[in-house]
This record gives sequence, C-alpha cells and structure tokens, in this order.
Amino acid sequence: MKHLQEYRDGQLSRKILDRIREISRKPIRLMEVCGTHTVSIFRNGIRSVLPDTISLISGPGCPVCVTAQNEIDACIALAREPETIVATFGDLIRVPGSGSSLQKEQANGADIRIVYSALDAVSIAEQNLDKTVVFLGVGFETTAPTVAASILSAKEAGVANYTVYCAHKVVPPALEALMSPGNLGIDGFLLPGHVSVIIGSDAYADFFRKYHIPCVIAGFEPTDLLQSILRLAEMIETGAPALENGYPRAVTAQGNRRAREIMNTVYEPCDAEWRGLGPITGSGLCISKEFESFDAVKRFGIVLPEAKPIKGCACGDILTGRMTPPECPLYKKVCTPIDPVGPCMVSSEGTCAAYFKYHSE
Repeated sequence: MKHLQEYRDGQLSRKILDRIREISRKPIRLMEVCGTHTVSIFRNGIRSVLPDTISLISGPGCPVCVTAQNEIDACIALAREPETIVATFGDLIRVPGSGSSLQKEQANGADIRIVYSALDAVSIAEQNLDKTVVFLGVGFETTAPTVAASILSAKEAGVANYTVYCAHKVVPPALEALMSPGNLGIDGFLLPGHVSVIIGSDAYADFFRKYHIPCVIAGFEPTDLLQSILRLAEMIETGAPALENGYPRAVTAQGNRRAREIMNTVYEPCDAEWRGLGPITGSGLCISKEFESFDAVKRFGIVLPEAKPIKGCACGDILTGRMTPPECPLYKKVCTPIDPVGPCMVSSEGTCAAYFKYHSE
C-alpha cells in the first residue's frame, strides 16, 4: 500500500492539475482507449476537475462491449449444443444477444460455468470427458495469452474434449480505425496500460509514424492519469507530438516476450468485427491450423448468424465517442445495470456502467 499511495498523492495531483490548467488554452479531445482507464477516471473524479478545454472521450476499450452481436449470438448457440459445457468469464454471462443471453440459457438448463481462468476450463474438461467443454475466449492482448496457454496445456495433457471459441481482438488496428476520415477528431490518445504490458510500447510505433498524433501509455492511479493528460496537453500546445510510455513501472518497449511467443504459437491474425467500428482488417486472433482440433468454430461448424441490432441501443456510438451514455434514449430509463439492454451497461469496464455509477448529470 505504501508504494500504491505514492500514486494517489493529493498534493502532487493538485500540482499536476495546476499545470494542466496553465497550458490548456484551446479545446482538445483526448480518448482513453482502455475501459479500466474509463472507470478509474470516473472513480477518481478526474473529469470533474479538468478545465473545460479538455474533453475526455471513452473509447472501445471494453472487450465484452466491442464483441460483435453475432459473436454473442454464436456463444449462446454453443450453450444450446447437447452434451456441451460452456465456461466463461463472469462479465460475458449477462450480455444480451439478439434474443437471449448466457444467463437466460443457464436458467433454462444449459451447463454454463463462470471460471476465473481458462485453465479452470481445462480442469472442467478433464473431469467431464463425456462432454465437450467450450471456453469463450473474449478479450484483448491482456487475456489472449492465458487462453492460448490453456490450449497448449490441453494439448500436452491430451485433453481432447477442450475447445475455445476465439473472439480475441488486438488494439493497434482499432486505433487505425478510429483515425479514419470522418471520425471523431481525436487530438491525442491515452493508450491502454494492461494491453501495453503484453505488447510493449514499440507496438504503437507504426501507428504513431503514420499519424503523428500525441500518444501516452497511462497507468491507472490518479497521478498516472493526470500526468499522462498533462503530457498530451503539452504536446498539443507545443505542436510536438510523441509516443511516450507514462507507465514505465509496468510497461517496457518490448512488452512480455514470453506471452507474445505463446500467442504467436497458437493464434494467427484474422479480420474481426467490432461493435461500433465494424470490420477491421487484421484486428482479430484466430486459432491456427496446428491447433484447429481445439477450435470450437471448426469443431461445431459455426457460421456466424446475421445479428439483429438492439433497437434503440446506442452502444456502438458510445464505444466510438460519437455519443455519451446520457444521450442514449434508453439510458437509465429502459437500460440499467439490473436490466441492461446493451453490453456497455453490463461490463464493469463499460462506459454506460461507469456513467451510471459515478456520473451525476
């Protein structure tokens, strides 16, 4: 706690904030890409103390939220397969599909189990050899290595009834999509901390060389976030954009090489659909041919269904910063954390959930 409190120092935070106020002369729009950043910014009241010239936009940093509607529907279809056990992280179970959810399927008798790691799902498969276990692999580079490791573990142990529905996505291509013509007019990015621990700061070098937009990898404590916002504001004010690592205690240039080796062994890049952003080339991870016996898509012959949009839900626009949750006609009226309509209200990292819990209109 001692070292954690160093990053929550009120006096230091006020000094950084004073400096931000001194240099912020023109309106700027900064996007925090990471859902955990969104929650931390709200929880620590950072939006409320920034000058009016700085707007923070919540981006597509919640992996459950950006999972396409037809992928959610495919997960639900898998839960309906006979002699199948579906294992998932808890934040996915309440996400509404086009006509159901994993929670509703569980209530109807489907064998759906919440696990804390993909290796727990491998253990379930070992204990239920008469059934096929499907782990729902949803997440960014933060969780993708552990899911890949579960496939390696299952192969080594000869657990042939273990499979993964792989809906993993990678962040750098999404940044490119956010910079496409006609998009948001973003002036700088707070880049994700957890993802960057895995992929390293060098992973953003090509993006920065192409767009020369200020980028800072940020930590999650108040001084981390304020210092990163200050650096972005300074870059914009001086016209000297840079790609900086504001989280050096956790992020290196190369990232976690072993984790990336595991991902590269099991996965191969593929195109992926993002809620709000649409199809993005090379933004997904698919299980490679060498490990296709563990691929639930191949095992069950999954063809993604045509998804029905959720009527009235603005989650796609919220994920791309085109709208804020209070602008959605369903927010706090039809859509609440108890009875969510869209995934942004379900996940603990969802923008709507953060607004609902911390924001006072």
